[in-house]
Amino acid sequence: MDLGELERDNTGRCRLNSPVPAVCRKEPCVLGVDEAGRGPVLGPMVYAICYCPVSRLADLEALKVADSKTLSESERDRLFAKMEEDGDFVGWALDVLSPNLISTSMLGRVKYNLNSLSHDTAAGLVQYALDQGVKVAQVFVDTVGMPETYQERLQQRFPGIEVTVKAKADALYPVVSAASICAKVARDQAVKNWQFVEKLQDLDTDYGSGYPNDPKTKAWLRKNVEPVFGFPQFVRFSWRTAQSILEKEAEGVTWEDLPTGDQEGQGRITSYFNEKPGNRPHLPHRYFQERGLESATSL
Repeated sequence: MDLGELERDNTGRCRLNSPVPAVCRKEPCVLGVDEAGRGPVLGPMVYAICYCPVSRLADLEALKVADSKTLSESERDRLFAKMEEDGDFVGWALDVLSPNLISTSMLGRVKYNLNSLSHDTAAGLVQYALDQGVKVAQVFVDTVGMPETYQERLQQRFPGIEVTVKAKADALYPVVSAASICAKVARDQAVKNWQFVEKLQDLDTDYGSGYPNDPKTKAWLRKNVEPVFGFPQFVRFSWRTAQSILEKEAEGVTWEDLPTGDQEGQGRITSYFNEKPGNRPHLPHRYFQERGLESATSL
């Protein structure tokens, strides 16, 4: 799997895909959706779809695909290579979401939580397959949140497609198992080959599992927090574990309030038009007000 695009720029998101098998543009297809890396505090989250003609579903099952969490890394790599060999009837696509994108989405002024991000990414991949000409007839999705609500949302967006959303779908439907393998292989490779834009001294790449409760992961976070600039972009700084370490290990920042002048009394709005232009206070752009920034008069 070529993740060169992600390695060149791992600050946002990137989409990767196989060629679309010709048969998938002619015959009704079944499509599975799953993800890898939703919970870790380190590394990207990867969403994947895998699809094949309904008539060839037995051939996909014959590959002995299974929930990626039950397979070793070598087994996942072997099965993904086999799916690549069967590219005449099996196709896949990925959306790789960087830690930076995940955290800035979750902590933005307009909150975009992980469930919404996950739902939109999954729907975007289904739409991508349709845009590529895949004749999607059935979609199976491993749920995030309540499966009934998620299924209703997807069914409304894709009314001509039969949608099934289930918990543990990656263990129930082979096409979802295949998607889970694609997602996990991509995430493992992305983590292993992560290009740190920060110049870290004596970088230790033994991160542990990457999950917040892993002592080795916590130790890596404490070792690699910079007192002023925080964590490398490999870290999802919106996770509670990362925030707790920042609060303990990093320097505090105090923002002085902008001078507000005399706020007593309620003035009339018409008084604004009666003042001379030179007397009106010149307020900074709201970008600076919202972030508590002001011009420095001395350094």
